[in-house]
Amino acid sequence: MTYTKKTKITEVINDPVFCGNGRLLFPLQRGYMSGSTLGSMGLTWYSEIDADMTVTICNSLKERKQKGEKIFFYIYSDEEKKTDPRKNHTGLWYFRGGPGKRFAICNAGGGFAYVGAMHDSLPHAYTLARKGYHAFALIYRPGAQTACEDLARAIAFIFEHAEELQINTDCYSLWGGSAGARMAAWLGSYGTAAFGEKAYPNAGTVIMQYTGLSEVSGNEPPTYNCVGTSDRIASDQTMERRIERIRKNGTDAMIEVFPGLDHGFGLGTNTIAEGWIDRAASFWEKHMTSERKRT
Repeated sequence: MTYTKKTKITEVINDPVFCGNGRLLFPLQRGYMSGSTLGSMGLTWYSEIDADMTVTICNSLKERKQKGEKIFFYIYSDEEKKTDPRKNHTGLWYFRGGPGKRFAICNAGGGFAYVGAMHDSLPHAYTLARKGYHAFALIYRPGAQTACEDLARAIAFIFEHAEELQINTDCYSLWGGSAGARMAAWLGSYGTAAFGEKAYPNAGTVIMQYTGLSEVSGNEPPTYNCVGTSDRIASDQTMERRIERIRKNGTDAMIEVFPGLDHGFGLGTNTIAEGWIDRAASFWEKHMTSERKRT
């Protein structure tokens, strides 16, 4: 069965093709999602939800799984999941890239109360994979500390399995919107060892959307930001000031500010922001090139 906008969300969740993991495509926490079908889905704090992309994501993952591709990885061992049952609800949705290509981890927001992956990270991962990159969407435990611990573990997991997945780990990128952008920034600046894992190389680039983070440690990787001027949650001025401080530290950074756009626009399809992900990917690619020249 091919999914459509009329497909009930519960049908996707319960589809045997996902081996019980369909539940992790949508928020597990009650009260943050509205609508009963893929076409009517709404998520708290998010605007510009693209129903066509929602359907595309679900069909793409189903087709990949039916072809025998690995589309989901648990990042914790069975023993760790027994110790903390919330780790049963974490993992990486995977969109395979080309052999030897670099990887990106995309982190959805949700105020650290839930994970808005179907709008804020899965579409990004799908789009990056279409550019040839290995792209992952992290489903994490809500809470700033636990979310960062899960992102650190996800980075460790990918490094540990890079050879079998044919992934180039040089100059990888961390992407995020809202709370997910904070995760990307914190791991980019402080690294995996700060969140309970052994030290792995830091991200080569961080891509952030609509978050009011102001802190600058001085260890930031090259950073791209985008935000709308009508965002009532994340101030565009706060984001612009942070980018300027990163630049003053001698690190490449850029920001795009979109007039009239609200919080949580995701890919920004059919808005003034449409195409930002292509420019963000080019920013990442520029630093891949710079890294090759240095080595």
